Amino acid sequence: MKQISTDKAPAAIGPYSQGYISGGLFFTSGQIALDPKTGAVVGSEIKAQTEQVMKNLSALLAAAGTDFTRVVKTTCFLADMGDFAAFNELYAGYFTGKPARSCVAVKTLPKNLLVEVELIAEV
Repeated sequence: MKQISTDKAPAAIGPYSQGYISGGLFFTSGQIALDPKTGAVVGSEIKAQTEQVMKNLSALLAAAGTDFTRVVKTTCFLADMGDFAAFNELYAGYFTGKPARSCVAVKTLPKNLLVEVELIAEV
């Protein structure tokens, strides 16, 4: 098992790591719309926040030596299912291989953000 950490994605804001490689798979913690340099929230609407989440996931994938084409599963959390279509529009541009996915609405996300995504990828 190997811990993955990069300053190109937000530091963990709790007692967890950014991700781990185990058994040939990379598991990320959930990524939210934080700027990795400042820790500030990026955007106030779903598209801007989703774009930042994807940038953060991209940085973690690169640190693990993999990329979006090798993602096998995502779990997506939305604060409002009314944002589902706008989220999907951006999501589809990154996950072109159409990995398995769960997408659920949640009551509250950290920092009252609109979206969080975690993933599992081959390395």
